[in-house]
Amino acid sequence: MTASIAEAAFGAATMIVRAKTQDAVEDAIRPFGQRLGYDRFVLFAASSAREDIVDRIYWIEGDWFGDGKKVDAASYVRRCPVTHHILEAHDSFFWTKTSGGASGECYRRVDTPQGEGIHGIQIPIFGPLGLEGAMSLGGTRIDTSVTARLALSMVARAAFATVRRLIDGPSEKIAIRLSEREREVLSWTAAGRRQVDIAAILGLSERTVENHLRRIRKRLGASTTAQAIRTAIQGGDIES
Repeated sequence: MTASIAEAAFGAATMIVRAKTQDAVEDAIRPFGQRLGYDRFVLFAASSAREDIVDRIYWIEGDWFGDGKKVDAASYVRRCPVTHHILEAHDSFFWTKTSGGASGECYRRVDTPQGEGIHGIQIPIFGPLGLEGAMSLGGTRIDTSVTARLALSMVARAAFATVRRLIDGPSEKIAIRLSEREREVLSWTAAGRRQVDIAAILGLSERTVENHLRRIRKRLGASTTAQAIRTAIQGGDIES
């Protein structure tokens, strides 16, 4: 079974890479996902600079909220807070959603989904700019094996790269732009100010400054703050 899943994943990924349209990409993903118990799909571009994380939804399909209604992009962003976990994730992770009780819907990140409800996997996509997008797949009886997780990750990354190429053009043409607040934080850091000083200057908490720097490093594909500063200067986001 393990070899069979791997072979099917390779076949699906090959079809995706060769696809000439987004419909062809979706047609390659759908049967592979359903084979593993996933019948809900969403593929989106993401930005750590955005409050809602989701920059653009390329594809959304399936009964995500268990009410039999078609889900639009705005509803998905509003009702799926699990998306925010990709800011801290370095790899795919499982999530689960339960309903009922005074709190209504409840989404949480888990090691292994169990029990009733809608479960799924979130797969962050990273590139030269740091976090660039993600794919989430869900279902009520899903395969959570290591093989399935690796296979879905391969398919998701192929899907994101292909759909973005078809819709947005080559990723190399995407400009790196920092938000105004990110530029302020990085500029003060480049000037040699400590995080506690920057927090006082900008009226932020020290934790918020730290989070801004972490997101800046991800967006610029930098492993250190010093590298992020050099990249931002070269890109014209901040002055030397």
